Amino acid sequence: MFSLIISLLVLILGYTVYSKITEKVFSIDNRKTPAVAINDGVDCVPMKTWKAFLIQLLNIAGTGPIFGALMGAVFGPVVFLWIVFGSILGGAVHDYMSGMISSRHGGASLAELSGDYLGSMPKWIMRIFSVVLLVLCGVVFVTSPAALLAKLTPGMEGKWWAIIILAYYLLATLLPIDKLIGKLYPIFGVLLMVMALAVIGGILFSNGKYTIPEINLQNLHPEGTPVWPYMFITVACGAISGFHATQSPMMAKCIMNERVGRKVFYGAMLTESVIALVWAAAGVAFYGSTQLLNEALANGASNVVYDISKGVLGVFGGILAVVGVIICPITSGDTAFRSARLIIGETLHLNQKKIKNRLIITIPLLAVGGLITWFSIINAEGFQIIWRYFSWSNQTLAMIALWVATAYLIKKGKYQYGPLITALPATFMSAVTLTYILSANEGLKLSTDISYPIGFAFAVVAFVVFYVVWVLHMLRPYRNIYNKVVFLDKVTQTA
Repeated sequence: MFSLIISLLVLILGYTVYSKITEKVFSIDNRKTPAVAINDGVDCVPMKTWKAFLIQLLNIAGTGPIFGALMGAVFGPVVFLWIVFGSILGGAVHDYMSGMISSRHGGASLAELSGDYLGSMPKWIMRIFSVVLLVLCGVVFVTSPAALLAKLTPGMEGKWWAIIILAYYLLATLLPIDKLIGKLYPIFGVLLMVMALAVIGGILFSNGKYTIPEINLQNLHPEGTPVWPYMFITVACGAISGFHATQSPMMAKCIMNERVGRKVFYGAMLTESVIALVWAAAGVAFYGSTQLLNEALANGASNVVYDISKGVLGVFGGILAVVGVIICPITSGDTAFRSARLIIGETLHLNQKKIKNRLIITIPLLAVGGLITWFSIINAEGFQIIWRYFSWSNQTLAMIALWVATAYLIKKGKYQYGPLITALPATFMSAVTLTYILSANEGLKLSTDISYPIGFAFAVVAFVVFYVVWVLHMLRPYRNIYNKVVFLDKVTQTA
């Protein structure tokens, strides 16, 4: 229990100290944000800070900090360290930079920012990669709530709940952001936090029935799955998630000034980490061992959430928690499709203020999502397959987003140590993502003797390239001075 309390205190300290360092590196000013400068009444709409914070939290949360944390807890309490430090040093910095850089570019997506700071080829790669990730994300956030709803309503199959959820997604993707999302999400955001507080309260005040283990570095995964790199892929949304880079531009279009960015982007990420900590602790405490938790997860993460909620909180509390777990994914799935619509609209240069243009993109997008959802429902392992590919794609996108932010800081003249705030977590995630796809079953299935050195070498090369570019930019002012001196010397000699 002490480890959980200390972890929560460290997250608070991270917001108090490290978020201000991140803000200082970015260098906020008084320029107009898209909500003020554009204000198109559809996507760029001014919102109060508290509302933008709650919407951002719902956008990025989904099932990630719940399902991912439960699956990460199978490795043991070592997962607490990744959630805490991964979020403070990586995830929250990633979200803040993604949102604020987007705000300075009129609410542009990560794909467009990649083009501005990495080149035209990365832009096209990111356009495709982002849309694929968002569709997979939308499918994950249809399948998981549909499965849980089917469990709660035996007379109604999951496929019918999936159709109902997709119908809601159609409305949420098409309507102006302040009409449906802006009105419902703040309520759901409060419910999400109340749910987390209820679950951890039930664990802590159980009269010794449940015990939260203390942090240790031992790998307790019953199947022997190594912590590196698997835990860092499994726990994404609670620590660092590339999906957030696709969501942050939505609130970048709605914040009314740059001063609130730290609360909205950095703050929402750390709040999500608190939720992840709660569910990781609840998973091990409720089942008593990683072995039993792993066996329970084999029957579906939705079932685990239902069992924990009902077992810890009773009928009424269980209903509150389960409703929150249903709402969480739905309120991220709809914004996933909305983000995909915006990226495709940018690519095709279709003005999204017109309902006709929104329909042209949204209908085929949801049709593809529906087909993949159907596959995940009829295939017994469909959800697990989609989740694994989604998780890897998610972390790869986070790595790219951090390198984009690093390029931004370098080009904006952050010559001191500013770029390191994004380059270091980018280097770490470079090693994680390549090592995983080389060694995982859904990847190349190479041995660790091969995948580990290659993943490490890739990260080193990436950092060296960054360092060279950084040094060249640092030397640019001196190079310009040298050129001026040489020019004046030639003029003097000529005279």
